[in-house]
Amino acid sequence: MGMQAAKNAVDIGVIVSDIERSLAFYCGLLGLEKVQEVPLWFGTMHRLAFGESFIKLVDPKKVPPAAPLGLHDVLGFRYITFQVANIDALCDELAAAGVTFAVEKNEFMPGVTIAMVNDPDGNIVEFVQRG
Repeated sequence: MGMQAAKNAVDIGVIVSDIERSLAFYCGLLGLEKVQEVPLWFGTMHRLAFGESFIKLVDPKKVPPAAPLGLHDVLGFRYITFQVANIDALCDELAAAGVTFAVEKNEFMPGVTIAMVNDPDGNIVEFVQRG
């Protein structure tokens, strides 16, 4: 039968090395809203809202070693995508803040513009604008 969606979104958890840097990136630069802080057995989860989705930044009690980074060098979840309506202004702001672009803003296909940046831990964050 498969899954039956209870909401029109998918949430993701990200273990971070420095919660202040990550909150500055996701909330300060990207504009996500911090809506909750929840203690976990292995750290503290900071729930950030984006539409109906949540990015759950986890500040671990003990920071684990980093996995290999890169878009296509290892298996597993490699990036998260945000559908946005202001990719030009967003990319300008991110560049001005010194954020590293993994993929510069470009028209991926007619009517679809993408850009990819690295978050403070090197995870890839993609922005897509359609239309």
